[in-house]
Amino acid sequence: MGVVAEVWRSSVRLLTTSSPQLNGGSHKSALWKWRSFSGHPKRTVMWTWLCGFMLFSLGVISLFTGHVASHLEWYSQQLSKRSLLDMSRREPIDVWKSKYSKFFYGCSERGRTFRPAVQEHSSNGYLLIAASGGLNQQRTGITDAVVVARILNATLVVPELDHHSYWKDDSDFNDIFDVNWFISSLAKDVTIVKRVPDRVMRSMEKPPYTTRVPRKSTPEYYLDQVLPILSRRHVLQLTKFDYRLANDLDEDMQKLRCRVNYHALRFTKRIQSVGMKVVKRMRKMAKRFIAVHLRFEPDMLAFSGCDFGGGEKERAELREIRKRWDTLPDLDPLEERKRGKCPLTPHEVGLMLRALGFANDTYIYVASGEIYGGEQTLRPLRELFPNFYTKEMLANDELKPLLSYSSRLAAVDYIVSDESDVFITNNNGNMAKILAGRRRYMGHKRTIRPNAKKLSALFMDREKMEWQTFAKKVKSCQRGFMGDPDEFKPGRGEFHEYPQSCICQRPFSYDKTSTEDEEEDIPEDNHNSTRHGHDHLSSADNERDEVFPD
Repeated sequence: MGVVAEVWRSSVRLLTTSSPQLNGGSHKSALWKWRSFSGHPKRTVMWTWLCGFMLFSLGVISLFTGHVASHLEWYSQQLSKRSLLDMSRREPIDVWKSKYSKFFYGCSERGRTFRPAVQEHSSNGYLLIAASGGLNQQRTGITDAVVVARILNATLVVPELDHHSYWKDDSDFNDIFDVNWFISSLAKDVTIVKRVPDRVMRSMEKPPYTTRVPRKSTPEYYLDQVLPILSRRHVLQLTKFDYRLANDLDEDMQKLRCRVNYHALRFTKRIQSVGMKVVKRMRKMAKRFIAVHLRFEPDMLAFSGCDFGGGEKERAELREIRKRWDTLPDLDPLEERKRGKCPLTPHEVGLMLRALGFANDTYIYVASGEIYGGEQTLRPLRELFPNFYTKEMLANDELKPLLSYSSRLAAVDYIVSDESDVFITNNNGNMAKILAGRRRYMGHKRTIRPNAKKLSALFMDREKMEWQTFAKKVKSCQRGFMGDPDEFKPGRGEFHEYPQSCICQRPFSYDKTSTEDEEEDIPEDNHNSTRHGHDHLSSADNERDEVFPD
């Protein structure tokens, strides 16, 4: 408004200069002068034009200054953010942490207008959910089930886990997750019960209506197509429930997704205990460590349709496994590799990490199931990183009760990967996405995803270049794939991987005056012994991966 006031004062000065009587003469003199002035047609036209121009300018300036005033803070934040993040792109990559991660934090609190959960007796009915796939795929289904129950004003029955997928794990929800915590922590969002009451089941003339909704269905679809069935039948079951809710929802619903995924889905005490023992044993050996999710199991390789250098024997074995999925097309392995669709081999993962700057004395935890090719496949990675550990090496006795349950073993890997200083994914499957999203929510902990499309060309030509050249090229193509705060592109990516609605930003003046907790900058090739351990080892939610179609 200061600009508007200045324009107004200028217009007053102009008027008083043009008509002295308006500044000091009598009312009559001023009136006479005005009449005298208006008697000249040319002067009248000029005066009209001048006043019109001034009014137009005043309106434009008022509109502009009002717009600037209302958005000044937003523009300031965006410019500051862009400036700092642009600098981060020009700076050498710190492989252990993002310099600007401290300015971002997870925020998923309920909004002021978010109404309380509908009570069981007032709801539109009971919603049964049959999750699908491996543990992480089922986790996305459970998260979305809570949101769908909220959309439908339904009472959610604790979801059923998949006992018939490739993993063949007969664990129930309460074998993996703390069911009482799940119910109580979401009580303000959705009413959840362990089972449909007997009185309701006895009153039903027909069994619960069962259906499957299309993938990525919108809230409007659920209200138009699903709610009428629920209202009529009172008990409704949705099957194969994975990725059955649209990616883009309003902010309140996205924050509800975060409350479910990052707070309500907590593992059982037994699983937490085993996972944290592995973490503590890693921390006892090294103050910091990296976790690598190799995802080099036979099913994943067969599903990818890629060739991994094992000749006709490998192709025949993977082709046989691939027959389990009827809908998979025939693929050209070389084209898939050029497109970046093939997982890196353990050897390639090791070369990438060494090129990025991880020294060979770095402690590495490998989160994986059965590795295709066994020890022979893992040997090159072990040679690059001799401090190589798995859950079986660190907690063999504690794992014995879990050995028959792939999802519970996967949960242990998830816990250790979540607590690691750096997490490296090797594909874009469910564990990779969910853990990447969680680590962003928990403060943008360093999460590295191979830029497989560019790396594949480098690996094919690596024998033609010196190591320093190769390392420089790897660092260059990995920019934008290191888990930094500025990597998200609006409109792209799954919400579970990029939970932007649940990530808030601190002012860039935050913590600049406090240096006691700041770490010294660590050169990329430094050894693995100069970082404080975690202040606490969180007892949060954790898990594994699956990326198969229906």
